[in-house]
Amino acid sequence: MKKAWIIVLAVIVLLGFSIMSSYNGLVSLNESVNGKWSQVDVQLQRRADLIPNLVSTVQGFAAQEKDILKSIADARSKLVGAQGVANKAAANEELSSTLSRLLVVVENYPNLKSDANFRQLQDELAGTENRIAVSRKDYNDSVQIFNAKIKTFPNAMFAGMLGFSSREYFEAEASAKVVPKVEFK
Repeated sequence: MKKAWIIVLAVIVLLGFSIMSSYNGLVSLNESVNGKWSQVDVQLQRRADLIPNLVSTVQGFAAQEKDILKSIADARSKLVGAQGVANKAAANEELSSTLSRLLVVVENYPNLKSDANFRQLQDELAGTENRIAVSRKDYNDSVQIFNAKIKTFPNAMFAGMLGFSSREYFEAEASAKVVPKVEFK
């Protein structure tokens, strides 16, 4: 009888250590996802901070392009105010789209294209776009590891009870999957 209680106690202790170990692992992975998201957020903010300087430079050369400049300002405001992964992704896509339209407009202004301030801002923006892509990939990789961990045995049995649920990926909008049409005239 005494051996049975020792075995039951040993199983309970092992189960407790297993749950505690799984919980600590999930906390660590969850914090990794949070840290990676923070890096995405930092890069998106860096991009948003560059936009006013870019718009100011373009305004000096292309004052008649008010609609596109207003669209960029509106899209930037949406990005800065967006909360959550899905909303940030949508706002980021909208800003990317308006910036693409701006670069098409810039083609009509050779003096602007040769302006040192504009070129520097354009280079900084390109660098920031690369940083966003890397941060986004790191975040999505971290989310994939976390989501896989909470869906596999034995974590799947108690992840929900411990307050862990799947995290959202930072996905491209459907419009980003459409191949742009390139015409040379």
